[in-house]
Amino acid sequence: MKIDLNGKKVKSVSKTLMDLVIEKDLDPNSLIAEVNFEVIRQDTWKDVSIKDGDNIELLSFVGGG
Repeated sequence: MKIDLNGKKVKSVSKTLMDLVIEKDLDPNSLIAEVNFEVIRQDTWKDVSIKDGDNIELLSFVGGG
């Protein structure tokens, strides 16, 4: 399937939001996720299905000063 991930069209085989995070080799503890402009609570990522055409933002927080 094709999704928009952080503003870029990409192909993915992931079925859930958590699968996508793992597919992209990202640390879920440092991310917030938004699917179709809705912030998704991390404890529900494994239950949130993604589908062709979804707009997904995976944002990480970076500390510093």
